[in-house]
Amino acid sequence: MTDVFAKNVATTAADAARIVPRAEFRVFGTGVIDTVKERLWNGKTVLFQARRMPVETYFLSANTDEANVKVRDGLLDIKVKVGETPDGYEIFQPRGKFQFPVKREDLETILSYLKVSAPLDQDSYSIDSFIAMARSHPELCPVTVEKMRYGFTIDGIICEYAQVWFNGALLESACAESENYAGMKQVIEGLGIAGLPNTNYLKAAKRVVGMS
Repeated sequence: MTDVFAKNVATTAADAARIVPRAEFRVFGTGVIDTVKERLWNGKTVLFQARRMPVETYFLSANTDEANVKVRDGLLDIKVKVGETPDGYEIFQPRGKFQFPVKREDLETILSYLKVSAPLDQDSYSIDSFIAMARSHPELCPVTVEKMRYGFTIDGIICEYAQVWFNGALLESACAESENYAGMKQVIEGLGIAGLPNTNYLKAAKRVVGMS
């Protein structure tokens, strides 16, 4: 029987070194969606179904822009920036998922990625208690994020344009992501967004709430 997960398993250090990580280029602003839609068919385009995502909570830290920590449907997900491509596309890698309630030692791990500390006097913490802690912490800020996403591929490169609400404030976004960096560059230029600054969710949210 064929192991459908075999392609995700690196059996040696040499194999692991050959794995090219997926990178992302993302922009935020106004008029972004119209720009993308005007150029959507510049290549071989495949449309996906539009998706309204469940409400998420992002946890912003004054001490780092490299730890993407968010909660959706009670599950906390951590991704950490581990590098950039020569063109400045960002590479984030998963660092763990935590189901609430979380143990004290797990919350210590979560806070370490955010590069903050806090007194923890409970054996476990619910999502509500964690959000309350973040709201009262001088170096943290929880932000409610809602997304309406429109996905597609162009020449095999994963793309989307989206409406994103940070604490109710609407911004437009577009992105391309792939392990094919040269293909990404062509698609990004073709969509007319190459001249906009590469801005991940953390940086965009910080601007909206006044943390940057």
